Amino acid sequence: MLPRRFTEEQTMFRDAYRKFLAAEIVPHMEDWREAGIVDRDAFRRAGERGFLMVWPDEKYGGMGDNDFRFEQVIIEETCYARVGDWYNSLHSRLVGPYFTRFGSEEQRARFLPHCVSGECILAIAMTEPDAGSDLAGMRTSAVEDGDDWVLNGSKTYISNGINADAVIVAAKTDPQNNPHAMTLFIVERGMPGFERGRNLKKMGLKAQDTAELFFNDVRVPRANVLGEPGKGFIYLMEGLAEERLMGAAGYIASAQLSWDLTAAFVQERKAFGKSLAAFQNTQFQLADLRTRLDITQTYVDQCVEAFNAGVLTAVDAAKAKLATSELQVEAAEIGVQLHGGAGYMDEYPISRQYTDARISTIYAGTSEVMKIIISRDCLSADYVPFNTRNF
Repeated sequence: MLPRRFTEEQTMFRDAYRKFLAAEIVPHMEDWREAGIVDRDAFRRAGERGFLMVWPDEKYGGMGDNDFRFEQVIIEETCYARVGDWYNSLHSRLVGPYFTRFGSEEQRARFLPHCVSGECILAIAMTEPDAGSDLAGMRTSAVEDGDDWVLNGSKTYISNGINADAVIVAAKTDPQNNPHAMTLFIVERGMPGFERGRNLKKMGLKAQDTAELFFNDVRVPRANVLGEPGKGFIYLMEGLAEERLMGAAGYIASAQLSWDLTAAFVQERKAFGKSLAAFQNTQFQLADLRTRLDITQTYVDQCVEAFNAGVLTAVDAAKAKLATSELQVEAAEIGVQLHGGAGYMDEYPISRQYTDARISTIYAGTSEVMKIIISRDCLSADYVPFNTRNF
């Protein structure tokens, strides 16, 4: 594989974070999977060591370094340690930046230091029973009433839904005249009318709490409106490229792990008097997969560089999300098949790799939605043919 471009500081950061995971997170994961939720103390321990949110300014407790490669290191090592269901990057890199992009200085000062330390856990609530990738179908709404907004509705499949202390909630605020007029509200733990439903049972990612949220006449003060009222849809769209890039970094890391687990297994396992790795079918499948993993990783790394330079488009990020999520599922599926009966047993890591991977082509925009986005771009009149682009 081609060399990857990480600084010396980022390489040292990777080593330190890997050791942190091995000492503080990995030993507890089975208990947390049994409980269906990660202990809140995991966030605090990561925050104490500077591994939770590295990008906020130093005045908020962060490093003040917005280079996405630091988050890429965190995502990769979290997936490779098989603790992806902690889902710490949802808190630190998907939801957290909403405060710096759209929030007021008062909101940043009030929330970010506690988010960096891990005392305040974040979530974002968009999905509803009848509105997933199509946000226009959202029914949760809010109306102004004096100095407050009154929020009503429900959300489902919300990651960090049980643990979250502050939830950024998308709601329609002019549903009759403009279905895209949404506003983002910061709903805090303990607000009257804010209730949590079940911690939902899932196929995979067992330790990651996923919940239903209910809002019954929740009075949200104006100080908890994020950005300008009515612009929530625009804000959500602005964050899509980074969300898809985060996903892609994790999907490809998980796919790399599936390959490593499978390559080690087929070299040890014997059949008909020789190792599985000696069979041409095994060699060809893994050679093909290895090639696609390396090529895809190179594209993801290029997307990270483009993001750091401020030129990553939502379409290019959609390509990364589509390719990596599909490859993650396929790498795990090939691994299960080459493990044989052992691949179906939970005691073998490849089994969990498969069940954890299956959601990746669905959440953060399904593969079908990614294909729609990509096709609209490449089939448009403005599309620039590959051989005429300026590289």
